Amino acid sequence: MNLYSFAKNLVYALLKPIYRFKVIGKEDFPKEGGVLLCSNHISALDPPVVGINAPRPVHFMAKEELFSAPVLGKLLPGLNAFPVKRGMSDREALRKGLGLLKEGKVLGLFPEGTRSETGELGKGLAGAGFFALRTDAVVVPCAIIGPYKRFKRLKVVYGKPIDLSTYKKEGKKLNAEEATEIIMNEIAILIKTNK
Repeated sequence: MNLYSFAKNLVYALLKPIYRFKVIGKEDFPKEGGVLLCSNHISALDPPVVGINAPRPVHFMAKEELFSAPVLGKLLPGLNAFPVKRGMSDREALRKGLGLLKEGKVLGLFPEGTRSETGELGKGLAGAGFFALRTDAVVVPCAIIGPYKRFKRLKVVYGKPIDLSTYKKEGKKLNAEEATEIIMNEIAILIKTNK
């Protein structure tokens, strides 16, 4: 068993009794091929919660500073995380993300870029649209419906894959901002219909 599988099982065993996950839509998750998994962001626990409940291993970008931490920094690569420089365009991180999607893996993103202070869905950044348009990966919206409270049920909803090609207007291709807006709208629908 590799580190990712071991950590996934361990974290699931630790968090499941506390947050009593209700997972919806797992059956619609693509079984193979590149998947861009886009979720809302309400807690620091979101990456492990999305990862342990997803049916396939998920790769996440993590802020570069975490890779300098004594123990965590050594573990992160084995947990499918890779560094990203915040506040600037990090070409290396973009290349790595695109490469993972082209290899048929799952890339997890939080398009808002930061946690929501209010729990309300914020505006998505163009990065999600960039990844969606630059690869043949399927986009899967995801909603975490909280709040995170001990022994209260937490919902993790995986939506049906989004076909961005159906949104082309009069032969014009979508740009990254428009693609992100579509993804965020799908996340908003998941939140509204599963509260």
